[in-house]
Amino acid sequence: MNWRNIRLIYAREIRDQLRDRRTLFMIAVLPMLLYPLLGMSVFQLSQFVRKSEPVILIIGAEQLQAEHTLPPLFENGKFAANLMADPKLADWLHLEFAPNENAATPPSVPSAKKPHAHASGGEDAESARDAVLIAAEERLKTGDVQVVLHFPADFGHRLRELHAQIKARAEGGHEQAARLPPVDIPRPQLTSNSSKEKSAIANMQVEQVLDAWRSQIGRENLLASEIPANVVRPFDLQPHDIAERRQQQALMWSKILPFVLIIWALTGAFYPAVDLCAGEKERGTLETLLSSPAARIEIVWGKLLTVMTFSTATALLNLASLGMTARYVMTQLSAMPRVDLAEGMQLPPIPSLLWLVAALLPMSAFFSALCLACAAFARSTKEGQYYLIPLFLVSMPLMMLPLQPGIELNLGNSLVPIMGVVLLVMSLVQSNYAEALRYFVPVCAVTLVCCHLAIRWAVYQFNQESVLFRESERLDPKRWLVHLVRDRQDTPTLAQAFFCVTLIYVIQFFVQIAVSAHVPAVPDFRFLTLVLFISQVVCIALPALLMAIILTGRPRQSLLLVRVPRLITCMVAVSLAVLLHPLGLQLATWIRELYPVQHEVQSDLEGFTQLLQTAPYAWLPYVIMAVLPAFCEELAFRGFVLSGLRHIGSKWWAIGLSAVFFGMAHGLAQQSLAAAIVGLAIGYIAVQTGSIVPCMLFHMTYNGLMFATQLWPQALQQHPGLTNVVYEPSPGQILYTWPLMLLCGGLAAVLFAWLKRLPYQATREEQISDARSRQSLQAFAPVASEPAKSQLS
Repeated sequence: MNWRNIRLIYAREIRDQLRDRRTLFMIAVLPMLLYPLLGMSVFQLSQFVRKSEPVILIIGAEQLQAEHTLPPLFENGKFAANLMADPKLADWLHLEFAPNENAATPPSVPSAKKPHAHASGGEDAESARDAVLIAAEERLKTGDVQVVLHFPADFGHRLRELHAQIKARAEGGHEQAARLPPVDIPRPQLTSNSSKEKSAIANMQVEQVLDAWRSQIGRENLLASEIPANVVRPFDLQPHDIAERRQQQALMWSKILPFVLIIWALTGAFYPAVDLCAGEKERGTLETLLSSPAARIEIVWGKLLTVMTFSTATALLNLASLGMTARYVMTQLSAMPRVDLAEGMQLPPIPSLLWLVAALLPMSAFFSALCLACAAFARSTKEGQYYLIPLFLVSMPLMMLPLQPGIELNLGNSLVPIMGVVLLVMSLVQSNYAEALRYFVPVCAVTLVCCHLAIRWAVYQFNQESVLFRESERLDPKRWLVHLVRDRQDTPTLAQAFFCVTLIYVIQFFVQIAVSAHVPAVPDFRFLTLVLFISQVVCIALPALLMAIILTGRPRQSLLLVRVPRLITCMVAVSLAVLLHPLGLQLATWIRELYPVQHEVQSDLEGFTQLLQTAPYAWLPYVIMAVLPAFCEELAFRGFVLSGLRHIGSKWWAIGLSAVFFGMAHGLAQQSLAAAIVGLAIGYIAVQTGSIVPCMLFHMTYNGLMFATQLWPQALQQHPGLTNVVYEPSPGQILYTWPLMLLCGGLAAVLFAWLKRLPYQATREEQISDARSRQSLQAFAPVASEPAKSQLS
C-alpha cells in the first residue's frame, strides 16, 4: 500500500470538500451559530411564553371556615403559604370556589355570585351539589379547569367533632373516652384528567398541599390529646452529601458531553461520506479516480481519512461552541441577583476535555467507515441520505443507554460497542481513573475490532463493481414478481437471505405475543411441547423451506441437501460436539457472570426444567430439545441463510453473519451470545463439508449433552470419583475441570485442522474475491507515483 497515493487522494478530497460551500456551512459555520442562536431563542421566547395558571375548582370550601379549630387551608383566596413547598406556587395555582347557597361565604373565600334560589331541604341541597359536580366534570373535560377538589357536605363538621372528642378524651380520661362514639370522616374527592399534562401536574401539586394540611391537622390533634408530636414521627432524617461541588459538576457534564460529541461525530461523518461516494457517482468523477494507478484500498483509505477529518472537526467545533455558549450564559447568570446557577455549572477541567478528544478519534474512525460503506452502496446523494436514519436508530440506543440511572462501567458493559466508550469517557470526566483503567483495555479492544470490521466492509464495497456502479431503476411490482419467480438462481441471493432472517424474527415476535396471551394458569408438558413445536417448525423452518422452494431453482442445493457426507465426516462432527461441550459450559458460565440473569427469568427457566421432568417418556425431552432444533434451525440458518450469505464473497463473513443471526433467534440474551459463538463452529462445518447433515449431528449432540448435564449432580453423589472430571461450584451448576477442558480444546483444534484440509466448493463471488485479494497484496509494494500524482491531482 503506497502511502503517497493515499496522501494525494486525501489532499484531493479535502480540497474538493472545502470548495463546497454547503460542506463548509455544515462543518464550520453551523456549529458556531447553532448553540448561541438556541440560547438567544430560549431567552427571547421565555419573555413571551407565560405558563398558564391551572385552575383548581374547590367545592365545599365554605365549611372549612366556620370555626378556627382547624389549620387554615386557604388564605386570601389561595392555598395557605405554609402548606406550599415553594411559596411562589401559591400564586401559580388559581383557585376558583364553587358558590354555596346554604352557607354564607366566609371572609377569606372570594365572594361568588349566588345562583337562583332552589327549594329548601336536604334532597334539594343534595341535588344542587350533584348538579355542581356534574358541571365541574364537564368543565374538567373541556379544559376550563384542571383539578376539582370536592369536600363532602359534613367533612368540616366531622373534622371538628373528631378534634373535640380528642380534647374531651384528654380532659375526661379513659371512662369518658369509652362513652364517645367513633367519628367516621368522609373522604374528599380529588378529580383530574390524566390525559392532559397540565391537569396531571396541577393534581400532583394539590396532593402535596393536602398532604401538608393533613399533617398539620394530625399535629393539632396530638397537641389536643396532650401527646407529643414526635410519637407519630419519632425522628427526621438529616441528609448529608459528601460529594464536592466539583464532583457534582463532573457528573452533570459526563451526561452531556459524551453524547454531544458522539452524535456529532456520526453526523459530521455522514454528509461528507455521501458526497465523496454517491456525489462522485452523480458527477461522473468516480470513474476517473478508479482508473488511476492507485489501488482500491488506497482510495478507500484516502476517502476514509477525509471523512474522519470532517467528523472530528464537526464534533470539536460543536463542543467548542457549546462550551463558549455555556460559559457566556453562566457569566451572565452570575451577575444576576438571587441566581446561583453559575456556581453549580462550571465548565469541566482541561483533562476531562482531553479525554473527550482521545475518545473521539476511534469513534470518528468507526462512524466514518460505516458511513463510507453505506454511501458507496447508494446510487445517488438523495438515496444516501436515507441511510442516515437506520444508522441513527442503531446508534442512538447505545448512546442513550449509558445515560440511564444505574448503568455503570463493568466488564460486561465495556464489551458493548459505543456503549463501552461512552461509559469509559463518563468515568474519565468524573475523574474515576482507577475504575476507568480497569476497563480501558477491553473498551479499546472492542472499539478497534469494530473499526477494523467497518473498514473491511468499506474496502469490500469499493471492490464490488456491482455496488459502485449500480444504476437507478424504477420499481415495477408486476415485473419484479415475474423476475423473482422466472429468473430464479440455483441458490438464494444475498437479499433473500436477509429477508428470510427478517421474516423469521417477525414471525417469532408475533408468535411470542400470541403464546404469552394464552398461557394456562398451570402449564403442563403438552403445552410446552406445542410451544416448542410452533417456535421451531412454524417460526424457523417453514419460512426457509417455502422460500427455498419458491425463490430458488435448486431447493436441495440451497438447503445443503445435495451432497451425501462421508461417515468419517459425520463422526468428526459428533466428536467436535463432544469436545466443545466442556468449553461451551464454561463459556455459558462466563457470560452469565458478565450479564447476570434476572431473578424472574431464572425462575421461569427453573419452571421450564421442571416441566421437562414431567414428560411421559424419558426420550421425549431429548427429541423436543435436541432433535427438533437441530433439524429446523440448521435448515434455516446453515442451509438457506448461509447459502445466500456466501454470495457476499467471503466465507468468513458468511459464517460470522449466519452465526450472529442464529444467536439472535434465541430469546434470552445470554443464550444468544453463547449460541452465536457455537454457530461459528457449525457454520465452518457446513462450508467445509458442503452438507447440512454433519451440522445437524453436531447440533443434536451438543444440545443433548447440554440437556444431560442435569443428571451430573446425582451422578456425583453416587460416584465421588467423578470429581476429577467434573465438579459442582454451586447447586445445580456443573463445570468440567481445567485439564479436561484443555485436552478437549487441543483435540478440537486437531479436528478443525482436519476439516480445513477438506476441499470445499467456493462460490463464484468467493473466487472473484480471492483473486482481488491476491491483487491487493501487490499494492503494498512501492510504486512509481509520479504518473499517479499527475492523474490524481
